[in-house]
This record gives sequence, structure tokens and C-alpha cells, in this order.
Amino acid sequence: MSDDAAPTEPETPPPGDPAADQEPARAQELAVELTRLRERYYAGEPEADDATYDALEDELRALLLARPELAPEDNPLERVGSATPTGARRAIRHAKPMLSLAKVSPDAREEGVGEFAERFPGQPLRVTPKLDGVSLSVVYADGELEHVATRGDGTTGEEITGAARAVIPNLPLTLGGTTGRVEVRGEAVMLGSVFEKYNENHPDKPLANPRNACAGTLMQKDPAAAAAAGRVLHLFAFDAVGAEVGELERLGFAVPEIAVVTGAEEVLEVIARIEEGRTSNDFGIDGAVVRLDDERAYAAAGNRSSTPRGAVAIKLVAEERETILEDIAWQVGSGGKVVPRAVLQPVFVGGTTVSSATLANQEVVRARGVKIGMRVLVRRAGDVIPFVSGPAPGVQPDDVREAEIPTHCPSCSTELEERGNSKELFCPNLDCPAQKLRRLDWWAGRAAADMEAVGFVWIERLYEDGKLTAPQDFYALTQEELLAYERMGEVSSKRFVDSIQSSKDMGMRRALIGFGIRHAREGTAKRLAQAGFESVEEIAAASTEELAAVKDIGEVVAASIVEYFAREETQAMLRALRENGVSLDVRDEDRPVEVAAAEETPLKGATVVVSGGIVHPDTGEKVTRPAFIRLLEQAGATSATSVSASTSYLITGSDVGASKTAKAEKLEVDVVGAEVAWGWLREAGVG
Repeated sequence: MSDDAAPTEPETPPPGDPAADQEPARAQELAVELTRLRERYYAGEPEADDATYDALEDELRALLLARPELAPEDNPLERVGSATPTGARRAIRHAKPMLSLAKVSPDAREEGVGEFAERFPGQPLRVTPKLDGVSLSVVYADGELEHVATRGDGTTGEEITGAARAVIPNLPLTLGGTTGRVEVRGEAVMLGSVFEKYNENHPDKPLANPRNACAGTLMQKDPAAAAAAGRVLHLFAFDAVGAEVGELERLGFAVPEIAVVTGAEEVLEVIARIEEGRTSNDFGIDGAVVRLDDERAYAAAGNRSSTPRGAVAIKLVAEERETILEDIAWQVGSGGKVVPRAVLQPVFVGGTTVSSATLANQEVVRARGVKIGMRVLVRRAGDVIPFVSGPAPGVQPDDVREAEIPTHCPSCSTELEERGNSKELFCPNLDCPAQKLRRLDWWAGRAAADMEAVGFVWIERLYEDGKLTAPQDFYALTQEELLAYERMGEVSSKRFVDSIQSSKDMGMRRALIGFGIRHAREGTAKRLAQAGFESVEEIAAASTEELAAVKDIGEVVAASIVEYFAREETQAMLRALRENGVSLDVRDEDRPVEVAAAEETPLKGATVVVSGGIVHPDTGEKVTRPAFIRLLEQAGATSATSVSASTSYLITGSDVGASKTAKAEKLEVDVVGAEVAWGWLREAGVG
């Protein structure tokens, strides 16, 4: 159903209803999980398929419809694209917002298209494939390329001009015959043929899928080297400001197939053709875009908080292919979770060749009725994560056999434990070889040491040879040792070692994440840094009671931390990391906020909630919400995530959600603009 359809008003639970009591916590839980999944997706490490993500969004949307006061401050339903710029690249404020699109699920296609066409009777509708890549804004001044920027949060993106010039060969550097400012919007994609060829040439560190590879390529620290290695992209243009869309091809841009039709029936016919021909393309398609063809009508339709009213995305049915389930392998993760993995006869589905797929847990294996040797259907959820959806229709081979659910760890033979409602299997042995290997991979990963040039294939090989057994062993590796291996040359071995050496400044918070302590990951590490601990050793020396006293840590997490650092091998690891020059001290960016000793201002002692986009008054550049909140806290304020009776001020920037201001007015909370807050910050001597 489209966003403009009149939803059925849900019933509000009566006061005292247990369901109502649980709703505030559930709303916050959903917001946190959606934000986390979104960030993992845009970081190129998706953890959920589109259907799962959309179901969580729908649950939160229904909850907030019934109880608007539960809307979280950073509402993921009102966000566009990825997070705001990180600060590593220049922020670019878009001339007009780059909005996301309202989505229609495959099972609601006919209804959704019909509702959209009825809202704009008689209007010509433009239908194009929805490419599965990265949205870019390309700006030209008097025919010369000025800059290329990512979509970012929709209002502000990051400049990636240098990277785009290096890795997008078909990016026009000049526009002949144009004057003034021209902005072209399009989608960068990694072609399937490029993806397959790169993986053939780099089996030691293959790319996961074309979409994530595209995003990662644009963020490479050395884009010229990436291009030389074969990581190149292709740009398709679909919109323009300052030029006609019909002129894009003449100006040198690749343009996806466009059909202009009238009425729902014709739109549905075009979408069916797009869906039928998706496998013949050399690029990924995850839907179709339907929008008003007339630019004046499109502009007049206006926008919702984060989506235009004059366009909608129609999701396609996930591509499904038949193959043979050759085996079920049970893999052990870094935390000891033992999960089934389908070993498949290779099949081309969703734009890539799939030879293995997830089966989630033992209960899913039983529920889907899949057996070894069986003909099964494989689907790429959201065209990203492959999974076995069930047996293929028709007669099955005679020699199929039941999957054996293991009772002991396939790596160390320790008896497995069942946990949770899904009866997930866990190996409790922390010395399990498979867990050690996964923990090494986790230490080298993006969230922890961020060793960009170190891939799992090499970690596994070095682990098997006894050169890597614990995190400190990374820092003893030399280029000479690596050169002894086949397929490890001068350039790759130097990048490998340089990547390890540059990770030494990781600091306490990232080290805590890298340790992979059970129950204690990213959020726990941040809270401990904010609590005033100066080093990993200080945390290691803390008692369960001291750790549990930290806000939102609790006894279970605290006990797990104490247990981890009590082990002799952990203490030996900390000493060795220090000896190798790895920083385990808190970094300035992770320290608790120090309140400035300044004149009294309205911020001192106030509880504030920040809503909307914040711009620095002097530079005009976007300021991330955490950075702005940090300044407010330095001025003596306490930040909160939602408006309540105890809120002193709701500080508003651009695109503020109506529910926040309405709630503030209802509770008689003062609403002040960001420009006023900047004035208070200056009075306090910060900002």
C-alpha cells in the first residue's frame, strides 16, 4: 500500500494493558535495530534481506500510527539513504534533496500501481528499472565537471569526485553545449561481468556482491589502485536539473530503458517486461520506478518527510532458481554459534553465481523440509543474501537423505548447547579452533582494527600455518614471511603489512569491539569509553559491581567482561599488544564530554532534544547530530532522545518531524531554532 492510502486506525490498548506497557520499549528497540541494519547495509555488510527490513519498518510505522508520542528522536522512518557525512570527506549540500522512494511490495503491486495512477489521472507516467547501486549527484559548471557527491542523508552527501573520475570510466568529464549549472543524478553500479572477472582474479579476497562492491569501490582510500585492479563501475543517468532528461544520452550519459505510458494497466505491463528481462542485463535490478513524466507536475506533487509524492518504487519478486542441495555444512562463528550452511551445485541467481546459502538454524532446516540431494529453490533475498526457500516442485531424486543435526561441535567436538526459542546451537568452548579463527577475522574487521587489505582467506591460511593464533600475532608478520606464499607479491604483501601497521592507533573502544567479548560489542564499548575509563587495562581491573554501575551495562554484560579479562591468555594478549605498539588507550573522540567552565546560559542544566538537520551558521556545512549534541553537552546540557515533561528545549533544525513539535506543544516544552542554540553555544564558549 502506498504512503498516501488511508490506513485503518489501529485500536489503542486501554490504560494498564500489558501490551501498551511494552510498546515504548518495542518502539525504541525497532528504531535501534532499523538504524543498525541500515548502517550495515550502507557499509556494505548487510545483515538482513529486504523482506525482513520492510517487516520491521511496517511494525514501527503501525505502532507510531497508534501512538505518535512514541516516535524516537532519530526516527529511521524519516531518514533517507545512509548516515550523514563522516567528516573524512568534504560535505556537499544538495541543491534539492535526494529523496528515497516509497516502496510497494511485490504482493501489493497491482493495488499500489493502481492507487498511484488514480492520484494523477491522465498524467503520462515514466517507468524505468530500479538499479541496484549507489545514487550519485554529478554537477557541472559551464560544461566542466565540478563535483560528484553521494546521496548521504538526502540533504548532504560526501564529495567523491576523485574516486568517481578514477573508477567510473563512462563518467562524462565535460558537457558540450551546456552553460550554467547542470546537475545530473544517476546510479553507479558494478556490472555483473566486472564483478565475476574481479573475483576470478582475486580469489584471496573476493567481493561479496555487486551492490556492496560498488559502494566499497567509491570509498576506497586509493581509487586509482582499485581501478587498476579491475574494480570499475558504470554510471546510468536518470534525472537532470538544468538540462532535459531526453538530452542525457546526447550529452554522453548511459541511460536505462525508459517507457512513458498512461494508466495502471500499461504501467503493470512495463514492470512485467522489466521483471521478465532482468536476467539478461549485466547489472542488478531490484525493482521498477514509476514517476510523473512531466517535471512541473512532479514538482507540484510535492514531498512527504523523506519521499516524493510523484514517484514510487515497485519491488520485484525475488529471483529464484532451482539447483541441487549437495550437503549441509555446520559452521562455527566467533561467538560459538553453530549455523547450517547449504552447499549448492553452483547456480546463477540475482546477478551472481551462488554456491552456498544460509539456512539460519536447525529449526529452519526442519521447517522448510529440505534434505541433502534434493532439488531446491534458491533465492537472493533483496538480491543480496542467498537462501534456500524450500524444495523445488515436482518429483525429487530417490537418494535424498535427512540432514543430521550435530550434537557436538564440528571443530572441537565439544557437546553443543541449545539456546533461545529457535533452539540455536552453541559451542561453549572458547578455545575452539573455529571460534579462534573467526575471532581473528573479527579483530581485523571494519568495526575493530579495520585492516583493509587483510582478508579472511589469508587469515585462515596463516592460522593453519600457525603464524596467526591471537590478535597480537598480526603485528609480528613481516613482508618477507608473506612473500614466501604463492599469489602474494610485492605490492599485495606491502599493502597487507601497511594495513596492519596503520591499525595500531585503534584505541580502547575499537579494541574492546575487536575482542568480541560475549554480550559486549559496539554499544558496550562506547558506553565504557564515555564512562571515563582511560584504558583497556582499567576495564580489565574493574569489578563486576563497578562495570554494572555504568549506565546500560548491567550485571550480565559486566560479568561477561570480568570473566573474559580474568583469563591468563587475555592478560598475555594485552601485554603483547602493548609491546607491539597497539594503542589500548581511550581516544579523544571517544572520551566523556567535559562541560566548559563558562558564563551561565540557558543550556546549563537543561535537558534538550535535537530534531532535524543542523547546519553550522558560519560555514553552512551540515553538522552531524552526535557532534552537535556533544557541543550542547559541553555547554552543560543533558541530551535526551524523545520529548517528555522533563525536556527543557526541543532544538529544531531543518525537516523537523511534525510529531516532535506537536508533542512539545502539548507538553508546553519550549521549541527553539538551531540558530538560537548556536548563539547559546557561543555564549558558553564552545562551538
